Amino acid sequence: MDFELSEDQEALQDAVRKLCAGAYPMATVRSLEAHGGVERDLWRRLADAGVFSLRLPEPDGGVGLGSSEAVLVFEELGRALVPGPLLWSHLGAAVVDGAASGELVIGGVERRGQGGPQPLLLVEHLAALDRLLVLDDAGVWELEPTAVKGELVPHPLDPLTPLHAVQELPPGIQVAGPDTAAAWRLEGATFAAAILLGLAEAVTDMAVAYAKERQQFDRPVGSFQAVKHILADMLVRAEVARAAVYAAGAHLDDPGVGDVLRAVTGAKLMAGDAALANGKACIQVHGGMGFTWEVDAHLYLKRARVLDTVFGSTQAQAEVMAALI
Repeated sequence: MDFELSEDQEALQDAVRKLCAGAYPMATVRSLEAHGGVERDLWRRLADAGVFSLRLPEPDGGVGLGSSEAVLVFEELGRALVPGPLLWSHLGAAVVDGAASGELVIGGVERRGQGGPQPLLLVEHLAALDRLLVLDDAGVWELEPTAVKGELVPHPLDPLTPLHAVQELPPGIQVAGPDTAAAWRLEGATFAAAILLGLAEAVTDMAVAYAKERQQFDRPVGSFQAVKHILADMLVRAEVARAAVYAAGAHLDDPGVGDVLRAVTGAKLMAGDAALANGKACIQVHGGMGFTWEVDAHLYLKRARVLDTVFGSTQAQAEVMAALI
C-alpha cells in the first residue's frame, strides 16, 4: 500500500496546517478554556475550510473528498491541539443541517447496550452545543442539549474539554439507523486516531526543539545518549502510528483492500499508544519544568488521555485486536 501523498493531499495538509497556525496559536488555544473550548468565530473558520463538510458530496454542499483526506485534516488539528467537538461535528454534518457550515456546534456520546441500568456517561462540551447526537446499536439519535440534565465535572482532566456527568439521557429523534451507527464507530475511531497521531508528532517536535536548546555541561542535552534514545523512540512510535492511521483511512475509502476492522483497530491502538507514551516522554525530556503549567506538554498528554476514551480505548482496541488474530 502506497502512503505517499498526492500533490492535492499535500496542498490540503499544508492549508490546514497554515489555518491552525494562524487561527489557533497556543496562546489562543489556552484562552479557549474560558469559552468551554469552543469560540464561534474560530469554529466557523474551521467550517469555511471544509473541516466538517470534507466528506459530504459536492451536490450537498460538501467537498467530496474521502477518509484518507479527512485523516490528514484531523492529524493537523491534533498537532495544533485544536479543542472542541471536532469529530462529532464532522460526523454529524451528514445528518444535521447547519453542522457543515459551522452554524451549529454538534457534540455526541456513545451509549453502549440497550435496556437495564445505564452506566454514567460523560458528555463533552455540553454547554457549548446546539445539538447532541447519541450513538448506540440501534442508530443515531438527536437531542436538544438543554434537555440533558447533568452535573458539571469541576476539574476535568483536559481543561479545554469540559465534561458533564449524565446519568440518564432523554428520548431523542432518530436521525440514522444501525448501519450508520456502525460506520460512525469505525470512522470516529479512525479520525480520533488521526488526532492522536498529530498529538504524538507535536510533542516529538517539542521535545526535540527543547533538547537542542537546553544546555547542560556546555552541551545541548539532546547530545546525551540517554536523551537521544528517548527522542528516537518517540519518532519511531509516531511513524508507526502514521502508517497505521493512513492505512485505516485507505481501508475506509476502499474496503476491498483488506480487513477494515483490523485496520481501524490497529490505528486507534497504535496512535493511542504513541500519543500517551510520547506525551510522557516529552515531559521527561523537559525535566522538572515539564511538570509545570507553563510548559505546554501536559496539555497534549491530557488531550491524549481524553481521546483515548472515545471510540474505544487502547485497552479495548487491544482486546479487539487479540480476538482478530
